[in-house]
Amino acid sequence: MRVAFSKPTRNHDEQRQLFASFRSAGYGALQLKGGQYANYLDDPVGFIATWGDDRSLTSGLITMGALNEDGIAQLRRTIEFGARTKAERIIFCHDHPRDGVTAADLKEFARILSTLGREAADQGLALSLHHHYQQPVMHRADFDVFFSAADHVGLTVDTAHLAKSGITDIAGLIRDLGGVIDNIHVKDYSQAEFQLLGRGSLDFNSIIAALRGIDYGGWLCVDEESTASLAEGLRASREYLRGQLGIS
Repeated sequence: MRVAFSKPTRNHDEQRQLFASFRSAGYGALQLKGGQYANYLDDPVGFIATWGDDRSLTSGLITMGALNEDGIAQLRRTIEFGARTKAERIIFCHDHPRDGVTAADLKEFARILSTLGREAADQGLALSLHHHYQQPVMHRADFDVFFSAADHVGLTVDTAHLAKSGITDIAGLIRDLGGVIDNIHVKDYSQAEFQLLGRGSLDFNSIIAALRGIDYGGWLCVDEESTASLAEGLRASREYLRGQLGIS
C-alpha cells in the first residue's frame, strides 16, 4: 500500500505548507480537497505554474456535486482538469440526500457515473465513488445495488463515514467489495466526531488485515478531518500508521 494524505487548508499559506511538507512527513502523494484546486478548474496551466508540475500533488482530486445537468458538467470539467494536471483519480462525493433514494435511483446514478467513468478512462483517469453519511450510497445494501449496475467506477472506502453510517463490519465490507475498491480513506471516529488516527474507536488492525487479505495495493490516504492542526495531523497520523499498524 502507498500512503497519501488529505486535509482541508484554511488559506493559500497553509496550502503551501501542506504541499511543501507532506513528503518529509512520510507521505507519497496528496489527495486534494475541492477548495485546493477549484479556482484553477478552467486554468490547469495556472495551477501548474503556481504549485508545480508534480503529479504527486494531484494523485486524487476530491469533488462533490449533484448528478443533474450542471453537476455532470462540473464533473466533466474536473475530469478534464485532472487529465491536464496528471491526476490518477477523480474521487466523487454525490451531493444528494439519502432519504427517499430507491434501488432504481441507485442504478440510475450508477448508469450516469459509468458513462462519466468511461469518459475519464479515455483521458487516462479513474473515477471513484466516495460514499458519505446521508448520501445515496450509505447503507450496506446500497453498495451492492449500486455496484451491480456500475462499470468504470471504483469505490473509495472511507472508514469514518462507514462508521457514521452505522456500518460496523468495515473489514467485512472490504472483503465483500474488494473487486471494486480502488482507493482508501482512513480516519478515526468516536463520539459523533472525526478523530485523529488512533484516537477514536475504529479497529484499524482488522481493517488493514482485510486490505492485505484482498491484496490491496492502491493508495491508503489519511483523510484528516479532525480539529488537529496540519502539522499535528501529518505527524501523528504517520506515526500511528508506522508504529501501530506496521505501514512504513
